[in-house]
Amino acid sequence: MKIVSAKFIKSVSDERELFNDGVSEYAFVGRSNVGKSSLINNLCNVKNLAKTSSTPGLTKLINYFDINNGAVRFVDLPGYGYHKAGKKNSYMWSNLIEKYLLKANSLKLVLLLLDIRHTPSELDKIMLGYLLQTGRNFIIVATKADKLSKSAQNSAILNISQTLGVRRDIIFVHSSLNSQGKENILNYIN
Repeated sequence: MKIVSAKFIKSVSDERELFNDGVSEYAFVGRSNVGKSSLINNLCNVKNLAKTSSTPGLTKLINYFDINNGAVRFVDLPGYGYHKAGKKNSYMWSNLIEKYLLKANSLKLVLLLLDIRHTPSELDKIMLGYLLQTGRNFIIVATKADKLSKSAQNSAILNISQTLGVRRDIIFVHSSLNSQGKENILNYIN
């Protein structure tokens, strides 16, 4: 896939605001501060398309992005795990993620992001289980790959594969710093 244009469309906080117009969607989900916004920006070649922050738990809404003038949409889902706004709002965001994954009729692929430096958490396992239970197509993107050597990346991919019980060929390594893995992810989406 070659991305020639990308723009923010809207943020939604309620399931009644979700799009249902037949445009193919690709959703990005993962723990807070795993690099969802950085990945979207890198794939789209737009530095500040999706807002990034060093403070985890700031994405509280579902953010929609138009890709290639309506050809497809990227959907940035709220991060799960740590939230500055407390448990009540954390439940609201996780409920919003659940509603999106259940109701998004045009969802083609979920990109489940994991930090390559860490063993997948219980929340990551729960999210994977939910994707399997709902029958959603998914790949895993191991982010922040520039923090590890190539051999350490290979060990980390093996660890992710074994911990989650998934095939290695659906795990994509990515670095927003040097664009490692960008073309492989775009080719898979295509």
